Amino acid sequence: MSARIAAGFTAAALLLTAACAGAPPREDATAARVSARVLEAHVRFLASDALQGRMTGTPGYQAAAEYVANQLRMAGVEPAGSDGYFQPVPYAVAGIDAARSTMRVHRGKRARTLAWKKDWIAGADVLREHVRVRAPAVFAGYGVRAPELGHDDYAGLDVRGKVVVIMLGAPKHFTANPRAYHSSTMVKERVAAEQGAVGIVLLRNAHDASKYPWEAIAHNAGRVPSMKWVAPDGRAADYFPELRGTVVLSEAAAAALFEGAPHAHAAVLAADAAGEALPRFALPLELEIDKRGTLSRLASPNVVGVLKGSDPRLAAEHVVYSAHLDHLGVGAPVDGDDIYNGAYDNAMGVAMLLETARAFAAMQPRPRRSILFVAVGGEERGLLGSDYFAHYPTVPAPQLVADINLDMPLVLFPLADVVAFGSEHSTLGAQADAAARAEGLRLAPDPAPDEVIFIRSDQYSFVRQGVPSLFLTAGSTPADASVDGPAAVLAFRRMHYHKPSDDLSRPVDWDAVARFARVNVRIGFTVAQAAAPPAWHRDNFFGERFGPARAAR
Repeated sequence: MSARIAAGFTAAALLLTAACAGAPPREDATAARVSARVLEAHVRFLASDALQGRMTGTPGYQAAAEYVANQLRMAGVEPAGSDGYFQPVPYAVAGIDAARSTMRVHRGKRARTLAWKKDWIAGADVLREHVRVRAPAVFAGYGVRAPELGHDDYAGLDVRGKVVVIMLGAPKHFTANPRAYHSSTMVKERVAAEQGAVGIVLLRNAHDASKYPWEAIAHNAGRVPSMKWVAPDGRAADYFPELRGTVVLSEAAAAALFEGAPHAHAAVLAADAAGEALPRFALPLELEIDKRGTLSRLASPNVVGVLKGSDPRLAAEHVVYSAHLDHLGVGAPVDGDDIYNGAYDNAMGVAMLLETARAFAAMQPRPRRSILFVAVGGEERGLLGSDYFAHYPTVPAPQLVADINLDMPLVLFPLADVVAFGSEHSTLGAQADAAARAEGLRLAPDPAPDEVIFIRSDQYSFVRQGVPSLFLTAGSTPADASVDGPAAVLAFRRMHYHKPSDDLSRPVDWDAVARFARVNVRIGFTVAQAAAPPAWHRDNFFGERFGPARAAR
């Protein structure tokens, strides 16, 4: 361990020791233990240049994992991994060789080679060094099959042996929950493979293009590896070998793809924006995708600690707090800076997880239910570490009763509200509302349901295993009326999200950070003390889709 990293351990330990003092076993007293100074110390260490952006599998990530384990140990949280505090996760890793990878559009005897990063980007296949496909192309709308909702983009289309071109997102007439589920790229890939497709081309819609410019999306293409976790039998998770090429096109390349087709790209975008049904048709061309890459394997840990419950009957049940520890590592420089520190995304969430653990560890007696604290890796590569833990939890799977996830809470200004994505799906919503009100905050609804954020962070790994979950983040309404909260949040997402500038040069209201963290503590306290565990609401989409599998286990 470097001297700089060791110094970070020492500084945080001193603050932790100073903050520790006895507290009565009450919700208010437990929440009051949260310290803004300790939270800031955690973030400053985890987001420091010394950790080199915490990319999963790197020495910087390992140092961050050791820091989290050490903080849990000092707080009195017991190890609950498969190896002490650690749960090693096996990953298949692939880096694309962009110089030897190509994409071509064939129109009869004419072929056009698309330019890497200008026209297209892709990840490498995680199990095959070389994949190639050349096949006719079919535009299949959103690539969604939802017969229970009267929608099937593949109805009447024969895509066997073909490359399907599909729009990101899902039909706007879907309500928020099924739209979130069917927007998942993993679900689209599974459906395409089941229909016999051999490749996928993903198109961005106008909303995506306006919010995240293509140049920003393509900036790190080829530098960040593709990853999948690997099961004990050698299978890669959510891997579909039938698909021999998956790529994303720029808006300009997508427009050219529709030349000579029954509908222009602009018309398709307009139909999507208007919520109209997308046409589906064969494209007058063949697509060739030829990808080469380098393969490797690594193991990188989740960090897991437990506070055992005090109730002889309920202690077997576990409330999970989760936050992703990884970020993007070292990447393409922006304004001369190549370290993607991830201060808000997600050193902030991990700091809150640690401070929540310390607050609960000081309780006497402990909460009735046991509480697991899980800092996961691989989130930036597709929710991988949390998905592995949800498949192979270090306690029996039926004992997981709830997940409370923290990911990139933007506390740029004094807060008037918080958002708990997923709160409407289960009884966790009422508990989140009460926790927010106890801190004088309002629980705001999902501000952008079209963004389907509920499926885009680690709580969704638990949802897929039938566990009621929510994703707690800061709202955009400031307590200071002179601050334009929505504008500040939008500016961060456009200018600093997934960029080196997500560091502590960004504004942080540390008092609001502590207040937000206290809401987090209160939610878990209520869940851990309640007579009954959280339950999905009747007729809830996610509960009906994933709950039966949990019941069977």
